[in-house]
Amino acid sequence: MIFEDLPTTPTSEELIDKAFSRAARAGKAKGGLEAQQSMLQTAANIISDNLENVVTAWPDFGYEDDVHPFYYELADAIVDVDKLRQSLSEVMWASRKAREIHEEYQPKLRKTDVDTARKFRKQAFARLADIVEQIDDELLYINKSRNDLRDLPEINPDEPTIVVAGYPNVGKSSFVNDITNARGETASYPFTTRGIGLGHFERDHIRYQIVDTPGLLDRPPAERNEIESQAVSAIEHLADCMLVMIDPSAECGYPLASQLELRDSIAAQFEEVPVLTIANKVDRKDVWDDRHLEAMNADYTMSVETGEDVETVLDAAVEAVDYEPKLPFEG
Repeated sequence: MIFEDLPTTPTSEELIDKAFSRAARAGKAKGGLEAQQSMLQTAANIISDNLENVVTAWPDFGYEDDVHPFYYELADAIVDVDKLRQSLSEVMWASRKAREIHEEYQPKLRKTDVDTARKFRKQAFARLADIVEQIDDELLYINKSRNDLRDLPEINPDEPTIVVAGYPNVGKSSFVNDITNARGETASYPFTTRGIGLGHFERDHIRYQIVDTPGLLDRPPAERNEIESQAVSAIEHLADCMLVMIDPSAECGYPLASQLELRDSIAAQFEEVPVLTIANKVDRKDVWDDRHLEAMNADYTMSVETGEDVETVLDAAVEAVDYEPKLPFEG
């Protein structure tokens, strides 16, 4: 995943201490003017290189090749991407300024006496420290963003993806677990405490991923907060097919009418994606009948409990995805 290997960002105090302590050791290894020159070069290089490394460790949010729209919107739902980009820009500015200070003062340390060279070197150190202290807030924000993003569960936006939606207790997680190796394969996003369910299965040597999104697509849009709504927008870049699961028995605790309203709102938001209505718990005909089925306008029925028509639903989802693998170019 693109954020999991981001290194810890040092604070301004940590970076200054590191640069000046290394510079002191470099100066002790030499003498006279050469010691002052070595101290300045060491301190400037450590500051400039470390700050540049902070920036280059991050993907370029300005290029889709670096950050898929799914992960861009997901990141923006958790941190302020514009603010993060500005912080990274300020840090790169400080990296360049550190090199400029080195280039400005290094000639002054060559043809002079040691006392004057020491005075110039201390001036340069003061300016280097000032530059780093100016970006203390930016370094803190970058590290906070890194901590918030690095544990996002790994979902491959390039794999064909089926997203399962519907109210709680309609059988979504049981369905995902039944058709995949998803048992235990969940991880919590910062905007949902119940965790995203993720599983995989293969058809015709093609791997599909199937995602259950509790806390996001299990209630009407009006009940989602701003962060949750943006996370749902990220899912729009991910989904190749939506399965909206309905419990016509209403044993899930939500009236059938409410479930259908949620289905319609999901279909409206994911209008570019095939949306299939799946009536689960077909084995419970004692609490629902064909009139319910007609009212639902369901595409398919099944029972995860008994396994009835589960494979039929999965076949329909794969067909709706209509994934064509990219073949290697043959010249």
